[in-house]
Amino acid sequence: MFSLVWGLWATGFGWVVATDFRGAAHRIHQASWRTPYTGVRFVRIVAGAFALAGPAVLLNGLYDLSSGQFGTDRLPQQPMPFIAATAVTGALGLWSLWRRSGMLRTAWADGPAPRRAAAAVITFAFVGFLVALWAGHPVAMLASWLAGGIAGLIVLVCAAPEERG
Repeated sequence: MFSLVWGLWATGFGWVVATDFRGAAHRIHQASWRTPYTGVRFVRIVAGAFALAGPAVLLNGLYDLSSGQFGTDRLPQQPMPFIAATAVTGALGLWSLWRRSGMLRTAWADGPAPRRAAAAVITFAFVGFLVALWAGHPVAMLASWLAGGIAGLIVLVCAAPEERG
């Protein structure tokens, strides 16, 4: 299942950013730390690697799914310090995305309805991922991860009218 979800996400993300569809590569570069060694071209090259690897991993996941090699068993109980560290790291990430100049705050305040909904889905997907991790449900973890990834693509491509300019 991991290969299936990762392949779907990597293919979609890779092609959207590598082709700079509706300025997605520029938005990622703006949201990054903007070191002098990287630029939009570097972002597009990295996304191109995802665009090329994604379909291969997706096909591998489809093969595993068709041959019945996907597991729906529960994961072993994760240690509480690991879950707490994941929660703190994710909360810091969400805080940076929701702060005044963050990508999700901008999407919520200035974006069209699909972009606003996607910002909310990203937040809820992270919470769902943590709950599924704590409960040990791998399918729910991957579903929340995929939902958050798709919502992230929507935030990237659904620009507010003044951002398209």
